[in-house]
Amino acid sequence: MRRVVFAALIFGALCGGALAEYPDKPIRLVVPQAPGSNTDLYARVLGAEMSKSLGQQLIIENRPGGAFVIGLDAIAKSPPDGYTIGIGLIGGMALTPHMVGKLPYDVLKDFEPIGMIGRGHLMLAISPQLPVKSVKELIDYARANPGKLSAASSGNGSPGHIGVELFKSLTGTQITHVPYRGGAPAINDLMAGRVDLMFEGLASMAPFVLDNRIRGLGVSGPARSPAFPDVPTIAEAGVPGYVAVTWLGVVGPAKMPRAIVDKLNRAVNDALKSQLMTDRFKTIGEEPAPGTPEDYAKVIKADFQKWKEVIEKANIKLSE
Repeated sequence: MRRVVFAALIFGALCGGALAEYPDKPIRLVVPQAPGSNTDLYARVLGAEMSKSLGQQLIIENRPGGAFVIGLDAIAKSPPDGYTIGIGLIGGMALTPHMVGKLPYDVLKDFEPIGMIGRGHLMLAISPQLPVKSVKELIDYARANPGKLSAASSGNGSPGHIGVELFKSLTGTQITHVPYRGGAPAINDLMAGRVDLMFEGLASMAPFVLDNRIRGLGVSGPARSPAFPDVPTIAEAGVPGYVAVTWLGVVGPAKMPRAIVDKLNRAVNDALKSQLMTDRFKTIGEEPAPGTPEDYAKVIKADFQKWKEVIEKANIKLSE
């Protein structure tokens, strides 16, 4: 019996020492989007700041494709030793799972939430040619002209697409979705009046709203955006209960040791306090979201269920 106890003590000491030394080599930070994307830029600033806390370089590895599936699968299939982590976005963690036939992982079981990075709004904007000036007027116009209005998005199944489907569901309106290959061509057509409205990330919409090339009617979060304090939330402007928040955070493969998760979480939260991250958030009008791994897990689970219902009601599918 003494030998068993002694062996257990030695094993515990060895494990404790290994965790205390973590990390002793560079960490891979997988980004499930292409270089130069908004997510990639976030990851590069975050990785540089986390390196200061952890004492090891975070190496960015872009794994785009498959509606985030390729990158997330690489994270889920990695050893749970803390040396492969990645970016978990609302698109990949809460939207895509309900739009494809089969995923190679289970979002709620195969990932270890480490910490939120930030939250953002969608902006509901309309073409200047549309004869409305508020969310309430838009709803009235849509009800009086069922099926006449068109809503652009940056792609089928994108947050903007899901945002308009929630809007239609809560307002009882008929609006035709028009998917584009990216946000830029969709915004160009919105400015030209070839489509009537669009839900898109605040960072993409802001320059065009500020110079009045499109008209911003509302933001999608539970509170107004500090970047647009005069623009009401969609809920307060006439759609009670409307909340469509975008978010991203850091995840790892399931079953990571808690000591490693906590160390990474502290590094994420420390990074969010840095001037570089603060400037990044101000530039694109989004907000930092420090917190615990449990906070992030709750967000993932809540939005996973919320958007499941919206997506199934709208019957949105992505080709595999």
